Amino acid sequence: MSGLGGGPKSQRRGRAIAMTAEEVDGFLGTERTCRVATAGGDGRPHVAPLWFVWDGGALWLNSLTRSQRWTDLVRDPRVAVVVDTGVEYTELRGVEITGRAEPVGDVPRSDADDPELAPVERAFALKYGGTDTYVPDGRHAWLRIIPEKLVSWDFRKLGAPRG
Repeated sequence: MSGLGGGPKSQRRGRAIAMTAEEVDGFLGTERTCRVATAGGDGRPHVAPLWFVWDGGALWLNSLTRSQRWTDLVRDPRVAVVVDTGVEYTELRGVEITGRAEPVGDVPRSDADDPELAPVERAFALKYGGTDTYVPDGRHAWLRIIPEKLVSWDFRKLGAPRG
C-alpha cells in the first residue's frame, strides 16, 4: 500500500483488529462496492454505493457527473468512504477512508487518451467488465481520493467470541 507509510493519519498500531498494509491492498483489490458519504449544501449527509478501484495509494471513483454526489463534491470535496463485508460478528472486515475527492481527466470523461487514467480505467474494466478496455459513456468522470486517514478492521483476528 504505497503512499500510506508517511501519508495519512493511521489508527493506533496496537489495535488487534487492524489490517496490515498488504491486507488492506488485498481487501480493496477484491471488494466491489463502497459507500461514499458527502455533505449536501444543507449540511445533511448523502451516502450512496459506488464501484471503485484502489491503486495502492488512492481510491478511484467513476461517478455520474449529474449526481447528488458530484454536486456535493464540487461544493465541498471532503469525503468519507467505507468498504466492508461480513455477516457474523467474527467475519466483519472493512476499511474507512477519509480525504478529499478531486476530479481527474475530462468531465465528463471523453474517449481522448489520458495516460494518468489509463491504468485506472484498465483496472476498472477488468474488475467490473472482465475486459481490459474501458469505454467512456459521456456521463461519468473520475474522482481520486488520496487518503488523509485510513482505518481498517478485521474481526476474524479476534478469534472465537468469549461468552
